[in-house]
Amino acid sequence: MSETEQTLGVTVILDYGGNESTGRSMGRRWTAALLLFSSACDGGDQPAPEYLDAEALLDPQSCASCHPAQMREWSGSMHAYASDDPVFLALNARGQRETGGELGNFCVQCHAPMAVLSGATTDGLNLQELPQHQKGITCYFCHSVDAVLGTHNNPLRLANDGVMRGGIPDPIAAAPHRSAYSPLHDRKNPASADLCGSCHDVVTPAGVFLERTYAEWQASLFAKPGRTTQLTCGQCHMEGREGPASTVAGSPMRLLHDHAAPAVDVAMIPFPERETQRALVQNALDKSLLASLCVRPLAGGVEAVLSLDNAFGGHAFTSGAAHNRRAWAEVVAYAGGQVIYESGVIPQGQPVAASTDPDLWRIQEDAVDAQGNKTYMFWDIARTTNTLLPPAVTNDPTDPAFYHQVEKTYRIPNVIPDRITVRVHIRPMDFDLIDTLVESGDLDPAIRSELPTFTLRNTEVTWTPDRGFVCVP
Repeated sequence: MSETEQTLGVTVILDYGGNESTGRSMGRRWTAALLLFSSACDGGDQPAPEYLDAEALLDPQSCASCHPAQMREWSGSMHAYASDDPVFLALNARGQRETGGELGNFCVQCHAPMAVLSGATTDGLNLQELPQHQKGITCYFCHSVDAVLGTHNNPLRLANDGVMRGGIPDPIAAAPHRSAYSPLHDRKNPASADLCGSCHDVVTPAGVFLERTYAEWQASLFAKPGRTTQLTCGQCHMEGREGPASTVAGSPMRLLHDHAAPAVDVAMIPFPERETQRALVQNALDKSLLASLCVRPLAGGVEAVLSLDNAFGGHAFTSGAAHNRRAWAEVVAYAGGQVIYESGVIPQGQPVAASTDPDLWRIQEDAVDAQGNKTYMFWDIARTTNTLLPPAVTNDPTDPAFYHQVEKTYRIPNVIPDRITVRVHIRPMDFDLIDTLVESGDLDPAIRSELPTFTLRNTEVTWTPDRGFVCVP
């Protein structure tokens, strides 16, 4: 049901979503708040507006008029996508079914925290019925945090005082909401890593430490105090730029945070900023690893040693849901224009696990259940083993830990190649996970064609005989 209402001389349409008593009350609050909000952002001559109420602050769309750049960036981020991701929805649906509901709010407490806090959902099975402002990791959720009470599974405390916290030390007073500086939101402050990291470390209900991005960062070089080494999550994933923080009249130039926050995951359904997000992910991945290839003669052929160095990641490569991610090295040797050796040539659409290549270098985490059987379902995982690339832990070359690169040797017998090429590929997840969710009826098979394979451009190396038997960066 809807009706027309006159507020401050402006006609608006109120949509009650079928609940007239609740909708009428909420609609009027939203109308007044948003009109005041718009007036402040336009820098008009209206009297100083009242601050937006909680209902308005909860909706990211309320932020768009004053923060259009940040809203556009966030709208295509994995934070905005978290509750709409069909793979997440499929995993949650299957997990609730297979555990008899014991999974509870385990998934949704991170993927739709405001829906959990408001009581709109207890298990995430009704997320598709909820309004968009209750889905994903919203502006209000992050910018209301005033304390981190743990190390994993979203231990964040929200102040609920109407104050939007950020990394600006001297926020202006002429804004539609109260503002305050918070070290948790300042990417230059080490405390900001606690806010990010405690949601990006995950311990399963069975007690398996499944995602360890925060713990990996804490053990890395980038968590250690130092003018040239310490880097927080935000300094890599929310790069800064100069500009006004809002469109409010008189807003000064600030160092802003980019809210796209690219990593490796991407939207696999139509979603705002989809192609921009993929380009940002590609750019981030391109800068993550260093590769070198050392070639030397061996019994009429050659021995090629590929070295991969996770030099610029503040955590392992890969990180996060590493049990579902797949990264691998591709090595191809040519002679006389023909391929004489190849490893890691995985056709698009084929799971890495289906390869029978004996030399394949997999960079991944393997998970098994209590019986030792491979599993993709996190609620069944009993233990994991990994072949991930570790992050740097020291910048002292006299420390043995300085040399943290990982190597693999490939032997090409009986012929000297004309050319050897290497590169590293990564998938946010693999086709075997998608296939098992399709087979269980939890996922649309059309999602399969949307899964990308990224090639890390900084790992593309070519050796030719004219270079001699040397290492090629």
